[in-house]
Amino acid sequence: MFPDTSHEPRATSHEPPRARRRAAGGFSIVTAIFLIVVLAALGAFIVSVSGLQQSSSQLDVQGVRAYQAARAGIEWAAYQVLDPNNNQPGIGGTDNLPACPAPTTTLPSLAGSLSVFTVTVTCSDNVGAGVTEGNRKIATYEVVSTACNQSPCPNPSPGTGYVERRLTAVLSKCKDPTAAAPRFACGG
Repeated sequence: MFPDTSHEPRATSHEPPRARRRAAGGFSIVTAIFLIVVLAALGAFIVSVSGLQQSSSQLDVQGVRAYQAARAGIEWAAYQVLDPNNNQPGIGGTDNLPACPAPTTTLPSLAGSLSVFTVTVTCSDNVGAGVTEGNRKIATYEVVSTACNQSPCPNPSPGTGYVERRLTAVLSKCKDPTAAAPRFACGG
C-alpha cells in the first residue's frame, strides 16, 4: 500500500516556524500603520477642502447681499433726483432741476439680511452747468453706491470676511418750464 513517510525528513526553510510567523506579523503591522496614516491624511484633506468650500459659499452669499445693498443705494439716489413729483427747488426755482440730495450720504440701516451692511452714496451733478435745448433743461447725475459689511464704508483697512460692492449709475433728467405743472416733464 502506501509507504510510511512519517519518519522521512521534511523540506523546510532555514527559519524555524515561529520566526516565520513573527516576520509575517511584523509585515502586516507595517502595512496597517501605513494604511492608517494614508487614510488619516486623506480624511484631513477632505475636511480641509470641505471647510474652504463652505467659507467660499458664505462669502458668495455675502457678496450677493452687498450687491443688493449697493443697488438699494442707487435706487434711493435715483428716487431723490428723478421723482417726477419732486417739487424741491433746484437752482433757480421749482421749474429747474433738483440738485443731488448731498455729495455723500450714509443711508440709514437696511432691513433683514441687508442690515449688516453700511451703504454710502455719493452724488455729483451738472445741474448748474446743465444743458439747455430749447425750453428744456437737462441735467446728469453720477451716483456711486458702496455697500460693505465693516464700517466705515469703504473700509481702508478691512478685516477678515470683508465684503464690498460698488455700483455706479449715470442718470439724466429733463424739465420743460413750459410744460404743465407740477411735473414740468419733457414731452416726447
